Formats: sequence, structure tokens, C-alpha cells
Amino acid sequence: MTDTSGTLDEALERLHATGPERNGWLTNHAPMAVEALVRHGRAEAVHRWLDHYAPKLEEPPPARRPVTADTWREALGDPARITDWTRFLTRELDDRPWREVLARWWPRLLPGIAGGSTHPVIRTGHAVRTLLTTPETAPRRAELAHALGYWAARHQPLPPLAPLAAAPSAAAALDAVPPVPEQDGGIRPRLAQLTAFPRWGAAPGPDAAKALLAELVTAATHRYATHGHGEPVMLVHAATAPNAVLRTLPALPRELWAPSLAAAWTAAAAVTAAYTPKEAAPYATTSLTPEEVFGRAAAHGDDHTIKFTDTALDVGGPLALAAAVRSVELNPPVF
Repeated sequence: MTDTSGTLDEALERLHATGPERNGWLTNHAPMAVEALVRHGRAEAVHRWLDHYAPKLEEPPPARRPVTADTWREALGDPARITDWTRFLTRELDDRPWREVLARWWPRLLPGIAGGSTHPVIRTGHAVRTLLTTPETAPRRAELAHALGYWAARHQPLPPLAPLAAAPSAAAALDAVPPVPEQDGGIRPRLAQLTAFPRWGAAPGPDAAKALLAELVTAATHRYATHGHGEPVMLVHAATAPNAVLRTLPALPRELWAPSLAAAWTAAAAVTAAYTPKEAAPYATTSLTPEEVFGRAAAHGDDHTIKFTDTALDVGGPLALAAAVRSVELNPPVF
């Protein structure tokens, strides 16, 4: 990130006066989208984009009762406690280094990675990337508290899953994920239908886990080019959720890398099962550069498209860029 204008901090400060959701359950994507815009040299577009997005947002929900180190388990997965969680984790980050707080809460939150349609872990990944690669500021540290607090409030373990036959690669594993029987309605009733996933991703050590996680992100990004039409908005999360985990690994103790891979696989597989179409579709290759592809996403303005293109640029290569262009084509433009 080369921006020195203070735009990201200004945007985060604006957003921290709003809640992480609207209309009861729709996610506030702005903190993730503005981080991606700044990351890719589009800081000058941030406030215009945010001015357009802000009317959708709502105030944070009222606080109920404080979350404490002794009572946090009873508040886990309670969306009515979002503000309680944010305040608690803000205090945690005021008292301890952010990496220490992240390492404490990451394994507690991983089992609920699918909660909030995986948006909380994605928001966490954007916040961690900023803290890892730019100077630490109060708004950037506060963003991590908001992200982790949202994750804790929306924590949702998946139902018990039986193992299916092992797959030889991430791409083959995603192809072998069985669709849920009723692909209708929101993500929560779809996830409730999950019963089994292919076995994939057993890692003998942290470095192997990181390599497999990168393979998963690549496979899910590539798959969007041929399968994104199944549900263009929701299927981006099959790639952006595991990429959020991949971005977070450098900030975590190495003993957490293998469990992180396992959780990322379940998130990607869950989204795939919930929304994958019956048939693949053709896609067009692109001769655009990465900068030009991101420029198209920024001009398009859709928050999911911006975030998916951000992940596609992490993956790199012609097929990832084609998948990003496909997201521009499939999702409705904002501008």
C-alpha cells in the first residue's frame, strides 16, 4: 500500500460510527472494499464510493451487557451482542499487542468461520493485511476489533459433516462437493442442509498448510470463471474467505496454520455446496493487465466485485484475471 493521504483512516473512522450489518442481517462491506481500493492505488475514489454506499448503513445496535473474560462463551454467536463484542475486543486491543489478541481469539472463532456468510473472517483478513503491511494507527487497530467482534457475534459452526472420498487437489475437491438438496433462500437454511464434504487438505506441517491454502484460493478463484453464474454475489466468498485466512497466517503462531487450512476448506466447500450451479459455463480470456482489471472493478463499484478482484490479483495469472472480469460482467454495477 503506497497511499500516504490518510484516506483509509478517514474512511475507517467514518465507518466505525456504523454497524457491521443493515436490514437485520445484510453485511456492511464498506471496510473491506475501501481497504482494497486504497491497496490498489484508488484512494482518490474512496470517499466518492463511500458517499454512495453510506446511505445504506445503519447505526450500531445498542449495547446490552458487557462481554467479559469470564462470560464470553455465553455471548458467542449472539448477533444481538455485536456492540458488546466490539467494545470488549476494543478493550482487549487497548491492553495488549494486536498479534497477541488475534492469536488468542483466532482458534476460538475458527469453528464459526461460516457465520455471517463468511463476511466476518473476510473483514478480519483485510484488517490484518493492513496491520501487517502499513504503520499501526488507532483506526486500523479499531478495525480489527470491529472485525473480530462481528465474527464473535455471528459465530456459527456448521452441522456435523461426514467424510467423502479423498480428492487429489483443491480443484478436484471443489468439483466433488455435493450441492445441498434445496438451493433456495438465504445461506443459513442452505448451510443447515450440509452433510458431507470430500476429504482434502491434510497437511503434515505449517508450511504445507500454507501451500495448500494458496492452492485452495487459486482453485476457488479459477472456478468462479466457469461457475460464478450460479450465484454471482455469494460464490465470490468461496475464494475471498480462504484468502482472508491466507492473509492472516503471517500474523499467527505457526501451530495455528493447519487448523486454519481446515477451517478455510470448510468455508469454501460450504459456499460451493450452497450455491454451485449444475453446469459450468464458458468464459472469455482477457488481455487486460492486473491494473486495468482492478480499474474496471473500481469503476463498476460493486463491493463484492471489488473484493473478488482484489483476491484475483493476489492469485495472479490469466485465468484469475478472466475470473475477475467475469465478476464485473455478472454482478450489477453500482455506478
